[in-house]
Amino acid sequence: MSCRESFILNPIALKARWVLVLLLFLCTLNKVSAQFIPTTFKKKVEKLITASPKEYTPINTEFKREKRDTVLMAYLNQEAKKANYYEAQAYALNHIGRTFRNLSQFDKAEMYHKEALKIAEEANSIDFRVLSHNWLGVVYRRTDAIKTALDHNQEALELAESVENPSHHIKRSINVSLNCIGNLYQTLEQYDLAIEQFKKALKLDYELDNKLGLAINYQNIGECLEHKGELDQALENYRKSLAFNEEINNVMGRILCKNSIAQVHLKQNMPHAALVLLEPLHELSIQLGDNFITSSVFINTGWAQSKLGNFKKAENHIKKGLDMAQRYNMPSIELLAYGHLAELETVRGNYKNALEYQKKADQRDKQITSGRNLRYMHDVISRYEADKRNSEIADLAKENELVRLRLRKNQTTFLVSALAIGLIASILYILHRKYQSQNEKRVLSLEQNMLRSQMNPHFLFNSLNSIKLYIINNDQKNAVHYLNKFSKLVRKILEASSSKETTLEEELETLELYMNIENIRFSNEIDFEVNIDKNIDLGQIKIPSLALQPFLENALWHGLSPKEGRKKVSLDVTHKTNGHVTITIEDNGIGREAAHINKENRVLKRKSVGINITKERLANFAKDYQNSFEVQIIDLFDDNGKARGTKVEVEIPVI
Repeated sequence: MSCRESFILNPIALKARWVLVLLLFLCTLNKVSAQFIPTTFKKKVEKLITASPKEYTPINTEFKREKRDTVLMAYLNQEAKKANYYEAQAYALNHIGRTFRNLSQFDKAEMYHKEALKIAEEANSIDFRVLSHNWLGVVYRRTDAIKTALDHNQEALELAESVENPSHHIKRSINVSLNCIGNLYQTLEQYDLAIEQFKKALKLDYELDNKLGLAINYQNIGECLEHKGELDQALENYRKSLAFNEEINNVMGRILCKNSIAQVHLKQNMPHAALVLLEPLHELSIQLGDNFITSSVFINTGWAQSKLGNFKKAENHIKKGLDMAQRYNMPSIELLAYGHLAELETVRGNYKNALEYQKKADQRDKQITSGRNLRYMHDVISRYEADKRNSEIADLAKENELVRLRLRKNQTTFLVSALAIGLIASILYILHRKYQSQNEKRVLSLEQNMLRSQMNPHFLFNSLNSIKLYIINNDQKNAVHYLNKFSKLVRKILEASSSKETTLEEELETLELYMNIENIRFSNEIDFEVNIDKNIDLGQIKIPSLALQPFLENALWHGLSPKEGRKKVSLDVTHKTNGHVTITIEDNGIGREAAHINKENRVLKRKSVGINITKERLANFAKDYQNSFEVQIIDLFDDNGKARGTKVEVEIPVI
C-alpha cells in the first residue's frame, strides 16, 4: 500500500486534514469574517487592544490557549492592524507561521515570520524581533539553509543579550537561540561545539524551571552523542528527555524521543525493540501533522523491517518517508531515505537499483553541503579562537613587563633625585614626575581607547561572518581575497597601536583596507575615492596612528547606512598653508540632524566616543611639535536647504 493510499483509507486522518486545510485557507484571507469568531475571543481582543501591552509575556498569557488556532490568530492580526497595535500583530503572525512550519509548509512559514519581523522592527520591539529571528532560523534550518539560519539565530542572541535587565521571555529566547545555534553546529557535524551550546541552554533551563526546554536540550545532546557513536550515553539523554516530555504531556516530544531511542536500538542491532516503539507512532505522528517527524518515523520503521528480513514492508515504509521529504522540501530526510534504500537493495541483491539510490544520495549530499568547506570553516574558527587567546596572553605579559619597568624607573629616579638635588629639589622633581606620569597615563588611555574603537568585537564578528558566507557559498576566491584583506587590516591596526604616529601614506592604506571590508556589508554600494594634490609627499607627512578612521566610520554608519540610492565618500588631501595640510572627508549621507534623530529612535543607544578620542590625540600630537591643529564638521545643504551630506576638515601641522 502506498503512502498516498494509506491516507485515503484512513477517514479520521482524512477528515482532520481537510479541516486543517480549511482553517489554514481562512487564516490567509485578507479579512476574517467575524461570524466565525466566538464572542468571548472578540472581547479578549478588544480588552488587549485597549491595554496594548508591549511585551510578549502579557500577550501570550492572554492567548496561550488560542495561539495554535490560525483563524483566531488571523482575526487578532486583523483587529490589531486596524488599531496600529504592532506587537499584537507580530505575535499573531509569528504563531500562524509556526503552525505552517509544523505542517512543513516552510515557504508560507517564512512569509509570515518575515512579515512579523518587519512589523517588530517598525515597533522597535526587541521582544518580537528576537522571537521572529529565532523562528525564522528554525524554518531555514528545517530546509537546510544553514548560513541563513545561523545569521538569524546569532542576530536573535545578540539582541537578547544586549538587554540589561532581561525579562523571563528574553531569558527563554536566549535559550532558544543557544539551542538553535547548537542544532546548526550539529548539522555542520561540529558535535562538541553543539553540545557546549546545548549545555549552556540546559543550565538556564534549570534556572527557569523550563521543563520543555530541558526535554529539548537533553534530546539534542542525545542526538550529538549518537552521531559520535556514544550510544549508551545517547540513550541516557533520550530517556531523560522522554521523562520530562511525559511530565508535561508533550505529544510531539514523546514521538521524537521514542523515535530516537528506536534508532539507537537499530544501531545496536535490536530491531524487535525498535519496532515496539515505532509502530504505535505512525498514526500518532500523522495526526500531529509534523511531516518532518512522520517521515523519520516511517524511514526508521523501514530500516527495522529490513533488518528483520521483511523487505517489501521495509521498502514501502522507507518510500513513504521519502515521498514526504520530497513533497515538503526536506533535503536531509531525502538523503537518509536514499541511503537506507541503497542498503536495502544491496541486501536483496539488486545491485543496479542500489547503485541508482546511492547516486541519488550522493547527489543530494553534495547539494546540502560540501565537506571540504565545512572543514575549512572549522579551521578558520579554530585559528581565530586560538589567535584570540594567544593575543590576550601576550597583552597580559606586556602589561606586566611595563608595570615592572615603570616601578624600577620610578625607584631609580627617586633615589638619584634625592641624592643629587636635596630635599627641596626632590619635592619639586616628584611633583613634576607626578604630572608627567598623569599625562602619560592619559595618552596611554587614549591610545588604548583608540585601539578598542578599531578592534571592537562587533566589527570583528561581522567581518568574519561576511567571510563565512563566501565560504559556505563555496566562493573560495572571494573568501580568500577578503580573508587576506581582513588579516592585513588587523595586522596594521595592531602595529599602529604600538606606535605614536605614522605616515599619511600608511594611514590611507589602512583606510582603504577598512573600506573594502566594510563595503561587503553594504553589498559594495559605496563609491569611495581618494584625491591627493600632486605636490604632496604622503611619505613625509606624519599623523597620529588610526586618527582618520573614526570620521570615516561615522560617515558610513550614521550618514550613509540609512540613506537610499547612490552612496559616496571622498577623501581629499590638499595644502592649505606652508605649515599645514588639510584632509577632507565628505559624504552624501542624510546629514547630522537626521542621523541624530535615527540614533534617538533606537532602543539601544551607544555613546560614540571615537571623535572625542581622536581630537584629544590630535591635540597631544600638535602639542609635541609646538604647533596647532583644527577639526571642523560642516553640514552640507542643497539650494533648497535640504541636507545633502556632511564634510569633515582635519587640519594638521606638516612636520
